[in-house]
Amino acid sequence: MLVTDDRKLAQLARKLASQAREPAPHYEHKLVGYNYRLSNLLAAVGRSQLADLPRRVKRRREHFCAYSEALKNLPGVEMQPEAPWGRSTRWLTCLTVNPKQAGTEREMIRKNLEKANIESRPIWKPMHLQPVFKGAEYYGRGICDRLFRDGLCLPSGSSMSDVEREKVIDVMKKCFRH
Repeated sequence: MLVTDDRKLAQLARKLASQAREPAPHYEHKLVGYNYRLSNLLAAVGRSQLADLPRRVKRRREHFCAYSEALKNLPGVEMQPEAPWGRSTRWLTCLTVNPKQAGTEREMIRKNLEKANIESRPIWKPMHLQPVFKGAEYYGRGICDRLFRDGLCLPSGSSMSDVEREKVIDVMKKCFRH
């Protein structure tokens, strides 16, 4: 769902969501578009969930703040910063682990969480490292490679309880005790 007060942006979004098809009797495309239209049923569900959005965002931000506070003294752990020009929904709680400072690696932490039946994931694998794009030109400075190598997404769903979050924190802290 996209919400905007910009009429031109809304028109472009509708066009792109409808395969960017030009108004011609045949299929003609000047832009690459997608088939991202919602069914009426899914749109109705989405609209009904908007009423609960402030609570869900508040809960996810609470998780992020609790993680930040609990993990702030762990060496080499850096939480995802919030851009100064916006307010994050904290859809995901992401952090990086500097292995030289931490004395441990992201993957070891992820595996320990997994042993405790806690799902966590590396930050997304960059597109240029995906097998489907093997051999494609890449222009970058390695930042996304570092984020993939050192980054971890912690559980942070709006339905996660404080007890579940504390279990994540406990396992994380144990990974730093040598």
